[in-house]
Amino acid sequence: MSSYQEHALEGASAVELVVALYDGVIRFLHSAAAAADQGDAAGRRASVKRALDIIIHLQARLRMDVGGRPARVLSEFYASIFAQILQASQSGSRQKFMHAIDCVRNVRDAWKQVARDPEANSVMPRTTTVPEIWRAGNDRSDMPADTVVATNWTA
Repeated sequence: MSSYQEHALEGASAVELVVALYDGVIRFLHSAAAAADQGDAAGRRASVKRALDIIIHLQARLRMDVGGRPARVLSEFYASIFAQILQASQSGSRQKFMHAIDCVRNVRDAWKQVARDPEANSVMPRTTTVPEIWRAGNDRSDMPADTVVATNWTA
């Protein structure tokens, strides 16, 4: 990630960081679809792993005690999209990757609308810097496959 992008995200609100994570999922799913088209199984798996890592990160940060029904719905969405991505990867289907992208994009667009609401941005605490899982996403070589990423921010 360029220094400019890092600084832009470091000044972002918590909601804007969530949107950036969704953008990362979409980007990795496009990469996985392209790898599937080219018959690049290793590239497809690497991209799928990055997308799933972000989904896991988002789901792990949900606060059911605070978020109530919206948090439960998001948790169900993350479980569903996780399964869709695994199915797309297993079958190597560009069409299934594109369906997953459409689903993620719909939820991302909803978060984007929330990001425009100054009241929503003041309610969600931002307790950390740019999530490492997203920052590392631009260069696959800099993070071992078994790296565990943890931050304190919540979505």
